[in-house]
Amino acid sequence: MEKANGCISRPSRKRKLPQEGNDVLNFTLDELSDDLLERVLSWLPTSTFFRLNSVCKRWKSVAASESFKLACSRIPSRGPWFFMVDPNLNQSVVFDSAERSWKKLSHPPLLSQNCNCNSIPVAAAGGLVCFRNMSGDYFVCNPVTGSCRELPPLNPDSHDRSLHAIAMNAYSNYHGSYKLFLVSGDLPKLSYKVYNSSADCWEEEVMLRRKTDDCTGYEFDSNDDDDAVYFLSKAGNVVATNMQRSPSKQFSSVITHKDGEEIVYFLSSSGTVVACNLTQKHFSEYPRLLPVFLEYSIDVVECKGEMLVVMLSEFFESASIRVWRFDEKTKTWNQIAGMPPSMSHEFYGKKVDINCLGAGNQIFICLSSAELCSYVRCDIVTNEWVEVPKCCLNGEAMEFMSAFSFEPRIEASV
Repeated sequence: MEKANGCISRPSRKRKLPQEGNDVLNFTLDELSDDLLERVLSWLPTSTFFRLNSVCKRWKSVAASESFKLACSRIPSRGPWFFMVDPNLNQSVVFDSAERSWKKLSHPPLLSQNCNCNSIPVAAAGGLVCFRNMSGDYFVCNPVTGSCRELPPLNPDSHDRSLHAIAMNAYSNYHGSYKLFLVSGDLPKLSYKVYNSSADCWEEEVMLRRKTDDCTGYEFDSNDDDDAVYFLSKAGNVVATNMQRSPSKQFSSVITHKDGEEIVYFLSSSGTVVACNLTQKHFSEYPRLLPVFLEYSIDVVECKGEMLVVMLSEFFESASIRVWRFDEKTKTWNQIAGMPPSMSHEFYGKKVDINCLGAGNQIFICLSSAELCSYVRCDIVTNEWVEVPKCCLNGEAMEFMSAFSFEPRIEASV
């Protein structure tokens, strides 16, 4: 330190730019090798991938390369997109949970053909969504890239059986490894069939036995449907139900992995949860959450590898929406989240149909009736409930009855 005018001058704490080596400060992405550039771009939000082609020739080349898709496949996870169901639209509409915005995607040409134009999504896993047309044919699509393929046709005998559940599981997005599970039959005689993408074929049908040591202990009761409502499904089947169901979710189901076992859960016609253990080849039925006359609308979801139930019920001149988890030890249902009464009360007496899907800690709920249409996101960890903004196309608010959750991945192959 030096004295100046009787004062001690202190060294400046400001950092000085180096006089030499300023090239580091002028570093640009153009100086990255192709490998490094692909790794950097792979971390961008999926929505930005649509704009890579218009940045420059090099980025357009990167976006089309297989090595870039491989780099994208190494990203652990991406915020889910919710694929909205509307068979009358010639385009796909999704809600981006990360950016909290609506997006329009091009509809795959294969699904725009006359014979497939009324196809609706029935299952989703990884970066893929499965569609089913009116003839019972299945198509697997990547909504982001628009790639789509038709699965081999089912045995004609399979169409004669009552279909209860359609579930999908993805094992590798990049290698296109996935399975589609169909559970059919007449309770209590159930069976399942699997499409294996690795072999590109439908495997032999497998019968499911009723679990004899089932301590969830709920017997199938033919009187269970005494107060049921009957309606004709899109598949042409007469369905008896105590709850409202959207036609697009008539095969609503979820699949979980538990202790190395694959279990498909779906709702019976009377609104109880049926669990089909595909590994042990048996099924069981869970006890009711509430008496029949109290149930109004119910759905099953999968969050963080476990099955949960979302239920809208009416009691004491009010409506409530709650999330339930089944405790295997006590064999009882426990509430883990509930919509604030100030939000749920508006659904009282509206005959609202709820259709739900899970993604991580989130549950996306579509609420629809003749009087209203609303979408809500619930965080089951924080018990935070947030209403999703309306989706508007050409100045008009769109109304969707249900949705499916998938990860937006450009590398997911069909």
